[in-house]
Amino acid sequence: MQWVDRQLPPEYPLQVKIFPLLLLPFITSCVVKPPPSAPPLVPGDPSAPSQVTPQESLAIAQEISNHPWRPFSNNIKHAEDKAGIRVNTPDIGHEPGLKRQGWWVPGNVNTGIPYKWGGFDDLTSFDQAIANGLAGGDVATPEKRRADNAAVSSQAAGIDCSGFVSRCLKLPAVHDTTQLPTVCTPLAGWADVRPGDVLNIPHRHVILCAGWASPDHTWLYYYETGGPPDYWKPGLKQAPLEKLAALGYQPLRYCGMAREVVAAGGDAKAVLTRGVKATAASVTEPTVGEP
Repeated sequence: MQWVDRQLPPEYPLQVKIFPLLLLPFITSCVVKPPPSAPPLVPGDPSAPSQVTPQESLAIAQEISNHPWRPFSNNIKHAEDKAGIRVNTPDIGHEPGLKRQGWWVPGNVNTGIPYKWGGFDDLTSFDQAIANGLAGGDVATPEKRRADNAAVSSQAAGIDCSGFVSRCLKLPAVHDTTQLPTVCTPLAGWADVRPGDVLNIPHRHVILCAGWASPDHTWLYYYETGGPPDYWKPGLKQAPLEKLAALGYQPLRYCGMAREVVAAGGDAKAVLTRGVKATAASVTEPTVGEP
């Protein structure tokens, strides 16, 4: 094969000869660069009941908060169950106009697994229970808090605050607010909190940290069920750190949570996407959650 010289003849204008060189910076700038790799994670304690990453934990929280389901009138209950336990589903007819009113609408596709006192359902068990005609949730009351586990109805489906956090940590069994500290390590202070950490008040309430909501660390993202503004519906929220700390929340890190190595004074990589952050409800006056 004869080699063909592709050099431009001398009679071509200078502009034509240098035009390819002018295109070179533009072409190189259009090269698609691979996305930055995720920071390496140090595995959690192998003796912990489960292993989970911050990304997995928040993904589970988002799934529970956005889970679609269609209830019907037979899933509404405002009466005692077969064991004599009072059940009140957080349907749209529950306490309309009041602060802790119900929200789900029978016959419609609703999103989010409803609150149920003592509930620990996952997506599959919840869907099956609703299909079988069980009550769609069961709100907390001072009477239920006093009765504790004796007030948990087997005729209702859903998830409560500790059941929600336990699911997000991939725990094989529910850990309530007094049991979660036994599988967690207390943090030195609020400056150390990261996505996937647990904010707990023993005997009262627990929420899941989702990261900083402001660069100056004065607002925090968190997932919760049982708190304002939609008390009986799970979701992503943001609130002033000062107000959360004043309520008595204790920052903990689950022993089985993988962690990112962060330099002193630095922040862990954000887990929430910009689109997910935009859905967060702003809670200027957070409360401890269920009555």
